[in-house]
Amino acid sequence: MPTRVADRWPELQAAAATSRAVIGIAQRMSRNLTHSVALRLPAMVPFFPASQVVNAVSPERAVEAVRDAFVAYAQGEWTMPPKVYVPAYPAGDFRAMPALGGGHALLKWVTSFPGNPARGLPTVTGLVLLSDASDGSLRAALDAGAVTALRTGAAAIVAAEELGRRDAQTAAVIGAGVNGRAAAKTFLARGRDVALWDVDDERARAAADEIGARVAGSRQEALAADLLVTVTPGHEILLAEGSLGAGQHVSLMGADGPGKAEISVEELARVRIFCDDWEQVGPNGTPGRGRIYADDWEQASHNGDLVHAVEAGVLARDDVAQLGDVLISTVEGRQSDRDITIFDSTGLAIQDLAIALAALERAEDLDVLQLDL
Repeated sequence: MPTRVADRWPELQAAAATSRAVIGIAQRMSRNLTHSVALRLPAMVPFFPASQVVNAVSPERAVEAVRDAFVAYAQGEWTMPPKVYVPAYPAGDFRAMPALGGGHALLKWVTSFPGNPARGLPTVTGLVLLSDASDGSLRAALDAGAVTALRTGAAAIVAAEELGRRDAQTAAVIGAGVNGRAAAKTFLARGRDVALWDVDDERARAAADEIGARVAGSRQEALAADLLVTVTPGHEILLAEGSLGAGQHVSLMGADGPGKAEISVEELARVRIFCDDWEQVGPNGTPGRGRIYADDWEQASHNGDLVHAVEAGVLARDDVAQLGDVLISTVEGRQSDRDITIFDSTGLAIQDLAIALAALERAEDLDVLQLDL
């Protein structure tokens, strides 16, 4: 006798429930599997070796990016915790430099070993890591030496153009290492002839030939330039008391750590100083009475030329203006053609962030190497 549906209803209900349960389990397993596979997929991160950093960011683009970074920092849009030094003296030191801005976070781990060139090794090596500030994902890795050179040259010229005389005729760079060459190359990219001088005449000539600059006839000729950039290890005073002439500007880029100086305390005492970051420059850097500026007071007053004058009681916070504040017109820059202006730079992570972001913009265009992390 045929089985009635009604007789099998409980059985059919149980089967349906089982089917629904199985389907639910399958769906959950599918979602979990998809999520698991996604987690296991390699994260491809663009890596910019030194050559690709240079290809991605021209000196002119670097100037634009670094100027914008100074402005963003001065307006409080970008932030930068203090630079951390790990000394390995007398050979050199290691530095950890973080920054946050433009929707990204950056950390630069970089070295400074001035004696390395004599051993055929670079003075500056390291790695820059750029992450997305919204989810923490790594967005790029870059060669730190190339990033440092680009932003150092850019910062020096941003300061020279902002603080130097409008009718400045001559420009010179003292120090023909990697960062000195970058500064000279940036002057040239901005349409200004530049002279190079170095204690090693062969190095100066090689650098000048490479970038299309000329070699200064003497150290004194270079020191007398209307726009002067010094990029030396900072172990020797280049500018003694009375060295700077009326109307001259100097960007001090070499004394970027404790115990270094390119200018004497006495000379700082008579000029106006501008710094990139006061705290970073002060206890380890360079100030004065003409007009003194820094990249950042906090950094400059601890790790640049200014620190010696601060410790001697010759310089205080009110004597130094930050370059970013000049750029946004909250403080005055040069006020007369006879002003002597000094910019003391210790190098800021916000500058590195600016270069890294500019490079990332070109990642697809340049088809850079992708790291499988």
